[in-house]
Amino acid sequence: MTVRSIILGLLGAAFVCSYTYFNDWIMRQTMFVGNFMPISVYGLLVLFLVLVHPLWRRLTRRGALKRSELAVMLVLTLVSCAIPGSNLLRLFTPALIMPHRYERTEPGWKQQEVMTLVPDGMLVDISQDEGTVLDGYTRGLKEASDRLSFREIPWKAWREPLLFWLPIILSLWIALVALAVVVHRQWADHEHLPYPVVTFTKSLLPEEDGRPSPVFGNPLFWLGLAAVIGIHGYNYLNLWFPKVLFGRIPLGIDFSPLAELSDTFAKGGGRALLEKYTMFFTVIAVAYFLPKEVSLSLGIGPFIWIFIAGIFATYGVGVGGWQGTWPFGLQMDAMMIMGAYFGMLLVLLYTGRQYYVAVFRRACGLASAEPVEPAAVWGARFFLLGMGFFAAYAAIRMGLDWPIALLFGLGCAAVYLVMGRLLAETGLFFIVVTGTPATLLWAVFGARALGPGTLFLMFMLCLILFYDTREALMPYVINGLKLADDCRVKVGRTAFFAAVALMVGLGVGIPTTLYYQYERGVDVSLWKVEQAKRPFNETISIMQRLDAQGQLEEAGQVTGLRRFREMAPHRHGLIAFATAAGLVLAFSFMRLRFTRWPLHPVMFLVWSTYAGDSFAQSFLVGWLIKVGITRFGGAGVYQRCKPLMFGLIAGEMLGGMLPMIVSLIYFWITGGTIPKPFSIMPG
Repeated sequence: MTVRSIILGLLGAAFVCSYTYFNDWIMRQTMFVGNFMPISVYGLLVLFLVLVHPLWRRLTRRGALKRSELAVMLVLTLVSCAIPGSNLLRLFTPALIMPHRYERTEPGWKQQEVMTLVPDGMLVDISQDEGTVLDGYTRGLKEASDRLSFREIPWKAWREPLLFWLPIILSLWIALVALAVVVHRQWADHEHLPYPVVTFTKSLLPEEDGRPSPVFGNPLFWLGLAAVIGIHGYNYLNLWFPKVLFGRIPLGIDFSPLAELSDTFAKGGGRALLEKYTMFFTVIAVAYFLPKEVSLSLGIGPFIWIFIAGIFATYGVGVGGWQGTWPFGLQMDAMMIMGAYFGMLLVLLYTGRQYYVAVFRRACGLASAEPVEPAAVWGARFFLLGMGFFAAYAAIRMGLDWPIALLFGLGCAAVYLVMGRLLAETGLFFIVVTGTPATLLWAVFGARALGPGTLFLMFMLCLILFYDTREALMPYVINGLKLADDCRVKVGRTAFFAAVALMVGLGVGIPTTLYYQYERGVDVSLWKVEQAKRPFNETISIMQRLDAQGQLEEAGQVTGLRRFREMAPHRHGLIAFATAAGLVLAFSFMRLRFTRWPLHPVMFLVWSTYAGDSFAQSFLVGWLIKVGITRFGGAGVYQRCKPLMFGLIAGEMLGGMLPMIVSLIYFWITGGTIPKPFSIMPG
């Protein structure tokens, strides 16, 4: 780990956090991050390794970046991808200011006095200058062609809410980074998980002596890359010149009429699933590297769920909500996803029980027979400290009961840990979780035991820390530590600078995002802006339900551990939770017991999610290609085709990155004209 690799990595983090908002919400291009294999980072990596690195090495071999340095730069940049998009800033700033606008426009808010549940300092203070702070945020402060100065942004109004939220955000993130260090050795060395995304990344990096990767000398790699770039490039040109070219190359087929072949499938929403078919070359390539049962399970899972939903619909039972609405409400599909994650958590804790016990024993100063590296011990200590600070801060600053705060924090860590496991074991780089820790705690305790105030605080925590999980921190760190370790960089030191990169990213990303928003204004009809309503609206619904039952006044009166005596679990929700957990445990047992068991329990973690629906058909195509090659060509042909699959991934990364570059040049040349939007990944 060199000084220049750290500096370049931190600069990469600053660039990602400062440019993402401009690309996503002003230029309207493919999401700059969007998933755990961001096109921006990997597209620029391919460009650098193909164009810049060979030239740099010719000019000065001694000064060229080494494999380990590139790994450090990638890790620090990738970790920062958790900041500017869906995991935080996409919803963070609207959540802190838009409730003041909705208080004026939503009649039920004043009637229920829901704003009285907001702790001091949680939201932006608009009392001093509402026109600048609130109206300037929605309409923009820029006048005509004048450039808005940084000094014109009402930073003072944002100071208190940022000081309110940043400690709790950083405490959770530091705990997650530390937990990733704890599980790294178990997953990478003891269980030998495949880490498909890391495998692709390492295939591109230069050799230890600086020579280009052998994959760049393989014709199949260039064939795959050229084919995918050609398809995406042609479609991008067709966007600009539809009258000159012959039409867009379709990347999918509408199979929705086939849904009518089965009434059950149609009732479960099969038509919508078959309409979503789009071929993602990266997913096909990732499926090629997976065990067949994994790619098959990811491919057929959503279809099985549709049939289950159709069966329930036939008998008049929906898989939607019993109480509340997405994402916080008590819904069958949400509780089953939460149950599946819990089941997978039990599996991974059981398989690594000896190692984890040894790590935490050593972290507490106790002896253990199992050898444990010092980085894992310190990781366990920082995880415990982070969770402790999270619970204490939420209790003192927010007014949330410490047992609830601790359970919420552990729930977030558990789900994110399983997400990291999914990425390491399956390469599923787009994961969206249905349900939240608040949903689960609501189902376990009941609304009466928790009370509207506690539920509201948990909903706000979810809005900031756990909402759209496609860019969650933990999977980036899990992959990053594996990449660093394989490139002979110390894991503990990498984790430390990953935490530094997060702080740099926050320091750059928050001011940059606020500047763009106050310069141009925010479209109040956007999905990301309207989500600021959800914690309040869900709380109002709960208050009305409790009031109708005559329980509103006494709801949430007990505190601390006494709250456990008032528990009134939601029976149907917990049945769905336990059923999904049982399915994961049963399938995990069958995989261990029978070597030819055809399905993987990962199916139950994605089968009813947007991410699962988006990638299902591509996983099936990848599975079919692998089955065909291994059956008719054997292991030798399978190995020889790997560079072709690497080329498909690299081509898709470039196919998304090059239009971003062209759009930026167009924006500059035309004096700020917004280019036509182009996207190749799920939005």
